[in-house]
Amino acid sequence: MPSEDQLREEIAATARLLGEKGLNRAAAGNVSARFGERVLITPSGVPHDELTAADIVRMDMDGGHEGPLPPSSEWRMHRDIYAAKREAGAVIHTHSDHATALACLGEPLPAFHYMVAVAGGAAVECAPYATFGSEDLSRHMLRALGDRKAALLAHHGLICHGRDLKEALGIAEEIEGLARVYLLARAAGQPTILSDDEMARVAAKFATYGRRRDDG
Repeated sequence: MPSEDQLREEIAATARLLGEKGLNRAAAGNVSARFGERVLITPSGVPHDELTAADIVRMDMDGGHEGPLPPSSEWRMHRDIYAAKREAGAVIHTHSDHATALACLGEPLPAFHYMVAVAGGAAVECAPYATFGSEDLSRHMLRALGDRKAALLAHHGLICHGRDLKEALGIAEEIEGLARVYLLARAAGQPTILSDDEMARVAAKFATYGRRRDDG
């Protein structure tokens, strides 16, 4: 298990990387990781390219925090994912272009491509719109997530979780790429959607595909 200092460095580096990869801009989006019974999360309103490990906020599960900087305005979504999903070790929220474009249509990302199963289901569902930072948004998000690892947020963006920051970042990148391809395919015609049975077969293969040495 990484130390708090190591985790702070990793969160700040991940937030900067999201900007470098074009998945977030300026202070948009947020990143967090579980740290025991607390959460380490990016602060509100600080551009990601300026973030340092010292800026990362240590937050209690009730939203209380330490230090001069407040936690991200979306702390409720992060807290509620950790509370609902013990397997979640990290959460990433992005405003990436193509996932956000699809979210602004209020549509899910369907199983037009087998890699949609990377999020743990046959589709990435879209949560209804609610004001950012609100309890309503967090409640809608949890319903849209279900037992999956990613959800779109209507008129807002994408949120995903993983066992660690590396997995969460991989899912965020993959969903953004899939959303781009889906919108390109939609511009050319109507993509065929894979069946639930096929997506279940893919999910079963994904359960052991690419397993890392430290997975047991």
